[in-house]
Amino acid sequence: MAAYKDLIGQKITVVTSNPPEPKTGQMWYNSTDGKLRGLGVVEAFSSAPNLPSIAFRRTGYGVQTAGVIAGGSSTSPNRLTTTEEYNGSGYSAGGTLTTGRRLSSGAGTQTAGLFYLGAGPSSDTDVTVLNEEYNGTSYSEVGDLTTARQGAAGDGTQTAAFAAAGSIAPGPTDVAETWNGTAWTNLPSVNTTRRFLSGSGNPSAAVIFGGEVNPSGPSDTRKATEEYNGSSWTTVTNMNSGAGTLASSGGSQTDLISFGGRRSTTVNNAEAYDGTTWSASPATLALARSMTSGLGSGTAALCATGETQPGPYTNVSEEYNKSTNTVTAAAWAAGGNLNTGRNAGSGFGIQTAAVMTTGNEPGETNATEEYDGSSWTSVTNYPISKRFTAASGTLTSGLVAGGSPAVATVNKYDGTNWTAANSLPTSTDGGVMFGTQAASVYSVGRNPSATTTTYEFDGTNWTAGGAAGTARYFLASSGTLTAGLMFGGQAPGPSIKSETEEYNGTSWSESGDLGTGRYGVGGSSAGTQTDTIAFAGNNPAVVLTEGYDGTVWSTRPNMATARRFISGAGTATLGIGFGGNPPNNSTEEFTGETLTGNVTDFSTE
Repeated sequence: MAAYKDLIGQKITVVTSNPPEPKTGQMWYNSTDGKLRGLGVVEAFSSAPNLPSIAFRRTGYGVQTAGVIAGGSSTSPNRLTTTEEYNGSGYSAGGTLTTGRRLSSGAGTQTAGLFYLGAGPSSDTDVTVLNEEYNGTSYSEVGDLTTARQGAAGDGTQTAAFAAAGSIAPGPTDVAETWNGTAWTNLPSVNTTRRFLSGSGNPSAAVIFGGEVNPSGPSDTRKATEEYNGSSWTTVTNMNSGAGTLASSGGSQTDLISFGGRRSTTVNNAEAYDGTTWSASPATLALARSMTSGLGSGTAALCATGETQPGPYTNVSEEYNKSTNTVTAAAWAAGGNLNTGRNAGSGFGIQTAAVMTTGNEPGETNATEEYDGSSWTSVTNYPISKRFTAASGTLTSGLVAGGSPAVATVNKYDGTNWTAANSLPTSTDGGVMFGTQAASVYSVGRNPSATTTTYEFDGTNWTAGGAAGTARYFLASSGTLTAGLMFGGQAPGPSIKSETEEYNGTSWSESGDLGTGRYGVGGSSAGTQTDTIAFAGNNPAVVLTEGYDGTVWSTRPNMATARRFISGAGTATLGIGFGGNPPNNSTEEFTGETLTGNVTDFSTE
């Protein structure tokens, strides 16, 4: 028999305290408390960012870190053509369907997807045979199915998918079909006629389960499970409880998770299938719902949208994970209150060592405060009272420039005192600054109208930098002199901006737009060009948070309080927002998703 070291590649070591970051498979003996420990598997749902808007009866496909939620309805009887893409952290807009519909089926990946069947565009009796392919950018219609229906089980790839059962007008069907990348052909009929079921696998190894004949149909229909081997359907072990209008993720006949659905009411339980047996999962949805969208694998899934009973439709998303890590979802939490509530001030530093200075309360102020991760302390005031200043740097090495009424004033902060630095070449306000005290960029703003001007600071002098592509003010920024970022803002009109621009130390280039344009937006000033967050702002005042990965903005958990002209500091994973309009003294702290090893005691005593 192989020893533990032969199987895992590491010894069971003796330690006096648990390792801070144990590795998968690692075991150790803690001599202090006499316990044998290792990483145990945890199985749970955790909250994820909500979809941008409430819609229901949508379809999901792809994997947890690259998924698609498509179609559905926002009100009845409308049918949506919109899609959202999920990157494991949040949602961004995807391609537009050629035909809006709901209760469709999906297969494939985020860059090679298949979206087929459904009800629409006029009513749930208007079922369709329509089939569309997705290339990661756009949808195009390809070969139609043979039988129109909605609420069918489906899975597979863009070139090898199946559709089984579902609802035709006026009731359920037993029809099954397979797709070879070019055409759909009929398969043998399923054994249990039903609709609103789910499925996993591919045309040569599929499994379907759950569903209902009608909302009050027999319980055995909701439990029924069938497998397809490429030639015939075989009834196999029933689900333990089953449900109609349920969702699942897997992509496999032998490793999947099913969740949610409806029996006498909506349910929140999950069941796992290993190709032989259904077993109840310890993981439960925080929100019981039916008609939800599922995607992913048997160990990493996404459950999005759905219908509560009784109650409204929802845009709530939850992630399912089965691993040795405990997932703590990203979230905002309340922090310490400012001593002087205000808006339109400057923020710089990190979450546990931040500075806010100047602002409007409602008159201009020079109040300056430092944050230590829990409370704000009043410190040496800024030399002049201003609002709409711009700032960069750290608590002990900060830089503040400009301000309204427009000035060219620049001051340095050393953690105790302010000292004058060389002024900007031009008086300005409402611009942004990013970088360090010795290598910073000031860009755009008003002078007195919106400008594209950029200046670079070397610690002593200001010189002209590359002109920005979009004139604006009241925006946010992150990054360094050679890898900077600015986003959002306003220009005369009024025109609310969503543009994002990247700076390479010489010139600006446009990148992916914010999902929602806004001005008076906050940002993680210590974030990077490829990892930052934007939060709150005016469109009107919102709680919306978005994260940027260097290419695309996607949703993050919302703030608790809507506000504009908010100040920000910190990073994309440890951010902080404070102040805002109306004059506000509250602080919110953002923590990104974290993974913590699930240390388990394997001792018998």
